Amino acid sequence: MSLYPGLDRPKGPLYNKIWFGVFAALVVLTLAGVYGASQYVDYVWRWNRVPQYFFYQESVKVQAEFGGEVASLEDQGEQTRVVVTGPDGDESRLVPTAGLSVSQGDYVYPGDVLAVSKFWKAGLFLQGLWMTLKVSFIAIILGMFLGLLTGLARISDNPAFKWSAITYIELVRGSPLLVQLMVWYYVIGTLVNQVLANTGIPQVENFWYGVVGLAVFTGAYTAEIVRAGIQSINVGQMEAARSLGMSYAESMRKVIMPQALKRILPALAGQFISLVKDSSLLGVIAIRELTKITREAASASLMNYEMWLICAVLYLVLTFTLSVFVQSLERKAV
Repeated sequence: MSLYPGLDRPKGPLYNKIWFGVFAALVVLTLAGVYGASQYVDYVWRWNRVPQYFFYQESVKVQAEFGGEVASLEDQGEQTRVVVTGPDGDESRLVPTAGLSVSQGDYVYPGDVLAVSKFWKAGLFLQGLWMTLKVSFIAIILGMFLGLLTGLARISDNPAFKWSAITYIELVRGSPLLVQLMVWYYVIGTLVNQVLANTGIPQVENFWYGVVGLAVFTGAYTAEIVRAGIQSINVGQMEAARSLGMSYAESMRKVIMPQALKRILPALAGQFISLVKDSSLLGVIAIRELTKITREAASASLMNYEMWLICAVLYLVLTFTLSVFVQSLERKAV
């Protein structure tokens, strides 16, 4: 059925099935075309090496510090105490039983491996994904707060608030994000860290300059979204609230903003999805987010196609999840 009853004729089940079939056919043809094109590329696909960039098993060798004979092995469950007796004295080491590589009576030299400890670690993709999630989440929170305050200042009757908001919005929206990140890190960051170093205070990490740069950038766009949402509410709503004895702040908080929020959620979702993708520029200020990690992995492994395709899929998962979350908020707000 149409979402706009009365403006279109009702559609039957057969109509929906036919056009869903057309959509499915287009998807299949697109995937078949991509697969066929990949067969003509002079490239050796190595998908079997991709999992290690998500999880990998690291081996840590426990080496003997002195030469001598393995005098005893005391089993303590998951760990074994290895005692080596030699001319330089006795050495006692607690090593994992599963990775034990010597037997009682063996003679070992300095640097010989007594045992190998293996454990799982997060690969490059998971490290980059976590950094992207962390920086995007903090920037979204700060950007929402900054955008809300700036949006309210934008429609304020106070000339200082209004023109400060307009200046901030126009400056940020009128310059590229890449340039802004450079200014935040190489200009403002250098000055701030120099002052902090002179006063003996620990310097600010580049992570926070990236977060602030993204938050300030998205805050300008969020401010215009908030302004448009507030101004879309009929002025009679404010007049009715004020006639009931509410102050301007109460009217905004209890009457205008709840209605405006429902209208601006889709636009906010689009802005925050753009923010997640814009975080890929943070590599220029040495923040190892997903795109920078992918660039490093592709250069080291020479698996350009695999690495960048996986990177694209991970960004798609992030943005799609955020989109679904905002759509659920829209349904609850209706």
